[in-house]
Amino acid sequence: MMNYGFLSCIPILVLIIGAVMTRKMPHMLMLASFIGAIILYGKDFFSGWINVMYAALANGSDQYILLILVCSGAMIRLLEKSGAMLGFRNMISKYAKDEHRVMFFTWVLGIIVFIDDYLNALAVSSAMRGLSDEHKIPREHLAYTVNVGGACVCVLIPFSSWAAFGIGTFGEYGWTFSDYVHAIPFMFYPIVALLICLLLGLGVIPKAGDMKKAYDRVRNGGPALPDGDNQDELSSDVRPTTPLNFLIPMVALVIAMLYFDSDLIHGMLVALLAQGIMYIAQRIMTLGEFMENVLEGAYSMASVCFVVVLSFMMNTVNAEIGFSDYVISILNGVVPAALLPVIAFIMVALVAFATGSFWPLIVIVSPIFVPMALSLDVSAWLIIAAMMSGIAFGSQCCMYSDAVFMTAAGTGVDNVTQIRAIGPYILSGFVISCALFILFGFII
Repeated sequence: MMNYGFLSCIPILVLIIGAVMTRKMPHMLMLASFIGAIILYGKDFFSGWINVMYAALANGSDQYILLILVCSGAMIRLLEKSGAMLGFRNMISKYAKDEHRVMFFTWVLGIIVFIDDYLNALAVSSAMRGLSDEHKIPREHLAYTVNVGGACVCVLIPFSSWAAFGIGTFGEYGWTFSDYVHAIPFMFYPIVALLICLLLGLGVIPKAGDMKKAYDRVRNGGPALPDGDNQDELSSDVRPTTPLNFLIPMVALVIAMLYFDSDLIHGMLVALLAQGIMYIAQRIMTLGEFMENVLEGAYSMASVCFVVVLSFMMNTVNAEIGFSDYVISILNGVVPAALLPVIAFIMVALVAFATGSFWPLIVIVSPIFVPMALSLDVSAWLIIAAMMSGIAFGSQCCMYSDAVFMTAAGTGVDNVTQIRAIGPYILSGFVISCALFILFGFII
């Protein structure tokens, strides 16, 4: 692979700066990937850019995410049109009688659904967005709570898909399941992020920045959604049905997912089948109406899928241009043992944030930091915690990460709006985590 040096950073810089300034993620993703193609292929950049698109669409992991988005659109549509969402909302509303309780229940539900971050985003946003709208909570706050309940929870639970992948990767270096479990108390970023989210929801931490503006908008009579387009409001002809119409498909999804080796696609298809059987048997909808809602729900994800494909192309460009290798090569020098955990956290977090790559990044950074930790006699628990914390940070705040896209699909808040609203809280968690990694780097 050709070494592009600092040139490998240009597409990422264009994307981040452009997206923040213009708030038009699709445009900037396309531009950044195009610039990457120019750097990679020179005069053949257009053909190269098309080939990048083919490569992204041919990637099995990328196809998996697109299928999840399509299935989630269908499931959400059915939950809404069947009255299941309204029935579940009415059940929760008996206990969540104010803003703080609604956000607390959302936070707790995010921890309960720990198996997979995609499942988490789908289930929590579907269950709570109607109730949060009813209590005049801006969708930005709901999106933040759903987002935190994704990777931040998944890395802390050793039985989640994220932890399973990490344990398998670290096992190649002799580190075991027990090492991962012992590392959990030192995963400072996800722990701090969850605490900040909880305290914000309970009103202990004040609203700041765009989050405060969002609350001002709603309290002044504005809509819950930042763009004012409440397209997912339940139509007046939808009547609440039993909460079991919500709970049983979700339980079926989880059981089927676990049965089929943690494959969420299998779980979602089984859940769709359960929805069809239940709703048709109860005469909530006919077979024709069921299929129509499935297709309409899938179609509703078209714009999200388009942006996701562009993000796949950006990831492909990053891989071919060697951005991760360039950033990590900066570490190839003398690193003090006590500072290795915080350096690992910062570097993994920045690369994850810039590339939108998470599971593959665990594989990439492990050969860098694990040997360094062994040679410097740094605690395995701290290094595992630092790397997984960095991954969780990147998943939460990368504007084109799959987790942010899933949150956008579930809550209706676009990627850039999400990141702008939660920025102060993410940065606070990042700074606190850095301080803790420095402290424990000297203690342990």
